[in-house]
Amino acid sequence: MRTVASSAVASGKPERIARILEKEIRSGQLAHGDQLQSENELVRRFSVSRSTVRKSLSELARRGLITTSVGIGSFVTFDGNVVADEAGWTKALEKAGANAVTRTLRLEIVSDPALGEKLGLESSEFIALDRIRTHALDGHAISIEHSRIPMMPEIENLPVKGLRDGSLHATLREAGLHPDHGEEWIDVVPLGTEDAGIIGCEPGAMFLRTRRVIRTREGRVMEHITSLLNPSHFALHREF
Repeated sequence: MRTVASSAVASGKPERIARILEKEIRSGQLAHGDQLQSENELVRRFSVSRSTVRKSLSELARRGLITTSVGIGSFVTFDGNVVADEAGWTKALEKAGANAVTRTLRLEIVSDPALGEKLGLESSEFIALDRIRTHALDGHAISIEHSRIPMMPEIENLPVKGLRDGSLHATLREAGLHPDHGEEWIDVVPLGTEDAGIIGCEPGAMFLRTRRVIRTREGRVMEHITSLLNPSHFALHREF
């Protein structure tokens, strides 16, 4: 009985510490970008072993609240907003309460034979929509997005008419184009010279990159999107 009770208490320590630290993060006591106490400091604070502290930090990382760099420490990545981008980044960030300002860089017809071939399309004509999102307070870059929409009769006037309510998602739905399924790839890449110049940082800075192909129920390609995301604002959290 004593052994079982002791084990139960021990197994609950990482979760208890995680709950305390999570409360400090979600309350704003530990803000986005703040560094948590070191492992040694947390060991002394909670009077537990280093392995217990590491389990707690792993749990916080699993919940998308912190990121840990070996030899550097753990930093808060949660900024008070949970973003679901099914309806597009603009509406998703707005809905989440993020202080984001979206600016259109270009909306025009382009020719991209390589992309057309990659997507298995007969035409190489696309509507190119490039947008940048910056923080409303200090102007630093949150993301840059390159959307390529295959030229279709339903949207051929899009470059002239512009987006409905600033949303590509709403514009496509209005044209009768409804997303049904797709694929997405996620990796980390250094910024090229052009994107770095737009964002206002040094070429080679590492950004998260997502590449997504969205299709209609019939399998028709609706959109190819490449998004470059500032890693200080975004993290990948999957549940399975």
